[in-house]
Amino acid sequence: MIGPGAAGVSDLGREIVRRIDALGAISEAPGHLTRTFLSPEHRAAADLLLSWMRDAGMAAHLDAIGNVCGRYEGQNEGLPCLMLGSHYDTVRDAGRWDGPLGLITAICCVADLHRRGKRLPFAVEVTGFADEEGVRFASTLLGSRAIAGRFDQGVLGVRDSAGLPMRDALTEFGLDPDQIGTAARARNELLAYVELHIEQGPVLESEGLPVGVVTAITGATRLAASLTGVAGHAGTVPMLLRRDALAGAAECISAIEASCRTDDGGLVGTVGCIHATPGATNVIPGQVSFTIDIRAPTDAHRNLAVADTVRRIESIANRRKLLLQLDVTHENRTVPCAPWLKRQVADAIAGEGYRVFELPSGAGHDGMAMIDVADVAMLFVRCRGGISHHPDEHVDPADVDAGARVLLRLIENFRVLTEK
Repeated sequence: MIGPGAAGVSDLGREIVRRIDALGAISEAPGHLTRTFLSPEHRAAADLLLSWMRDAGMAAHLDAIGNVCGRYEGQNEGLPCLMLGSHYDTVRDAGRWDGPLGLITAICCVADLHRRGKRLPFAVEVTGFADEEGVRFASTLLGSRAIAGRFDQGVLGVRDSAGLPMRDALTEFGLDPDQIGTAARARNELLAYVELHIEQGPVLESEGLPVGVVTAITGATRLAASLTGVAGHAGTVPMLLRRDALAGAAECISAIEASCRTDDGGLVGTVGCIHATPGATNVIPGQVSFTIDIRAPTDAHRNLAVADTVRRIESIANRRKLLLQLDVTHENRTVPCAPWLKRQVADAIAGEGYRVFELPSGAGHDGMAMIDVADVAMLFVRCRGGISHHPDEHVDPADVDAGARVLLRLIENFRVLTEK
């Protein structure tokens, strides 16, 4: 392993930070990091990542959905692989670390093996998933779903905000949408999938730890709610005779928050968008739409919480004489990290001298798709203030270095599961 340099950060850690900065400079919006699926900047980022993979001793290519794929052969060619990676698309006005930290750290770890001439009894593959965030076409995990053989061909007809279908965007990017099926991998080709990622929350920081073992990727249910009452004059309709859709929505939102705040099992609920009409200062709102996002560490807990939320909202709507429309718009199951892989992540953390701490991931990750083709595990790295999906997203170089050293130790000491 590359030794420590100034300020206790190794050459490996400093190289990762340098590359994070270089990749973060590729953006659709000057001064704000935005890199959406199949944009010219997405292509420029892919080309840069491919060059780093080849420099690291990997055979590298772009697959049919735009995933950046690198392979470092083991002691013999054609061996099953330990797959590492993360995504390289971003949300709008993003931070530099969400996705790229895991991808670039994996590339740099393989580069370290290559510099030392070390080959392992298995291959190592690094994958940069093309579209995890779902910003452009509102469909998440496109790259990982393709590798897992679960790509929905129906999304090829979905249009972006400019009206361009995904099929045409793929063609303009230089890819053949009819070949997406070739990106799929067989289960016997993959020994496991492991992803390093920033925590995107404040728990590790509160524990004073640079890294942690992820127990599961939390499932999520999203709903679209619409309440319809009667618009009216703000000065002439008595309070007891009103059917105020916005007041009803406010009660619903308060009920969701109260339910989650009194739950001690990790339940979280968020109303992220709300829109009221007609939207005039002196008019009682007659119609309100809002979104609901509910997450919990287990599917059973989440399903009970969703059912309870629906009952509460229905009760509020009935009491206030509001018409309710409630639809599920998104549902992802909880993905548990494999115990045999969690143990190896924990051993690597302990081997680097850190206390082993377990925590769930409240955010979605490519492992939610990869579970269909491989056992998965995740290594979290502390981020400042728990801030993510924001320009202030930041990881201290010492924590970058800690994560890299843990991941490299994990790779070099990876034990293949022989029995399930």
